[in-house]
Parts: sequence; structure tokens; C-alpha cells
Amino acid sequence: MQIYVNNLRLEVEDTGERDRPAVLLIAGMSMQLIVWPDAMLKQLHQAGFRVVRFDNRDNGLSESMDHLGTPNMLWFMLQQKLGLKVKLPYTIQDMTRDALGVMDHLQLEQAHLVGVSMGGMIAQRLCVSAPERVLSLTSIMSTSSARGLPGPTPAMRRVLMTPPARPGSAAARAHGLRFVNALAGPGFVHPEDSQEQLVDDSLKRSNRPAGSYRQMLAAMADRERWRLLPRITAPTLVIHGTADPLIPYACAQDTAARIPGAKLFGIEGMGHDFPPAALEQLTSRLLPFLQAHTPL
Repeated sequence: MQIYVNNLRLEVEDTGERDRPAVLLIAGMSMQLIVWPDAMLKQLHQAGFRVVRFDNRDNGLSESMDHLGTPNMLWFMLQQKLGLKVKLPYTIQDMTRDALGVMDHLQLEQAHLVGVSMGGMIAQRLCVSAPERVLSLTSIMSTSSARGLPGPTPAMRRVLMTPPARPGSAAARAHGLRFVNALAGPGFVHPEDSQEQLVDDSLKRSNRPAGSYRQMLAAMADRERWRLLPRITAPTLVIHGTADPLIPYACAQDTAARIPGAKLFGIEGMGHDFPPAALEQLTSRLLPFLQAHTPL
């Protein structure tokens, strides 16, 4: 369904049970709401949760921000390196207000926040902006963005900086496959053709390469969030693959160290994706954590 939040149109899917505790799933950069595996959604729902997911601004079926222009990433990185003030199309805090607006629209007084990658950054900020609205925080494959943390592997960086192909072209599909394959870790395999299906489903639903770059800009510019993490009071679980090529495991360790009482769960050999066997390990920790922090 389409809702209006912060003068933007956002796409939301909601199982809708008003008598259940809510889990708000916040997707990452260039990730549409379909990135959340069906098996995970089913387990959450069967465990008694109301499951809400949405497309972030500038992605999926939510409103495009093309009027803000396509960022020049190399120019941005140079400005950032020189310490110059950078003008952003929008910020992670703006996207945090979107997530809170989704909760307001659905009349969710509180929710468990589960954010992946950039979605974890948004969830972290929401915990600081509106702590009374948060039952718990689960930060998956994300980071504190503190100075000195390692960045993407060289191979991953090359894929990230590859210019986007024309939407609808064979080159766009090929780039999508390179991207998802580059995210995979060495410890798990995906079912045959499942990665191709994910790319095809995503491209068929929406293809917004410029929006992905604007989201990337917002995430790269959010460099002071680490200072806020000690203020998080929500029970926190940090989950991360030890072989993540995009956001290395050290970023999860730093996040968990900065949030009071946070628990860290590393999945050996997992990259920046959700292969079924890794997902089994993830949900085996996530579900008991959510249940333990749901008011009776």
C-alpha cells in the first residue's frame, strides 16, 4: 500500500494485526522491501509478530527523488577527504524521520527495529531520536561509521563505483548479478538460480540506479553517528557475517562495543546477504531476542 510520510509517497507492506507486537524491517542501500527473505517473514509472523516492511525513499515503489540530481561520487569523496562541507540530497536522519513516519501512520506506539546495512544506520538513529518508540534494536550487517574502520574490499569497491547501466538493458541485469555475487561470502552457497531470480524480481519491480547513488551518499556522509550510540538504551543485538566484503566484521564489533549492553553474534563465512543456511543461524538468534524483549 502507498502512504504519505514527510510529504513523500512510501510503499509499505504490513501484516496488519493490531493486537501483536510489531517488527519494523528497515532495508539497506538500493535494497527494496523484497530483500527480506520469505522464510524470515514467515517465521516472524508465525512467532506472533506483526511484520511491517517498506521501501525507503528513492527506491523500490516509493517516491523517486530524481529532481535532486545524480551525485558525482568521486567529487563527493574528494570534498569529504579535504574536509569540505558537502551538500547532500538528503541525510540518514531524513530517512530516520521516514521510518518514524511509517510507525506514526500505522499507529505503532512501539516496535522492534530490525535494520540491515544502511537500514541498521537508520534504526540506530531512530533509537536515539525516539527511544520511547523502540522495544529493541537488531542491527544486521551495519556499522557505527566511526573513523578508522575498514571499508569495502577492493573488488567490492570496483563494483560499487561501476557506472550504472541503462534501466531495462541487458547490461543492467549483468551489473545486478555482479553486485549480488560480489556481496556473497565464502562460507555459504545460494540455491541454484536464486540470485538470478532475486535480480530479475528486483529489476522488474523497480530500477533506480540514481536513487541508489543518492542513498550511498547519505550513508557515506553519516560519519558522526558513532558519537550517538552510547545513548541507545534499547536492548540491542548486532548480527554480522565475518566475511562481509562491503561492511567488514570489525564494523559490527565497533557497533556492539559502543552500544551499552549490546550482544554481538558473528556468522562465520557469511557475506552481505541472506543465504538460507546463514539465515537459519540469524533467525535462531533473532526470534528469541525479540520474544525476550516483548512486553507481556
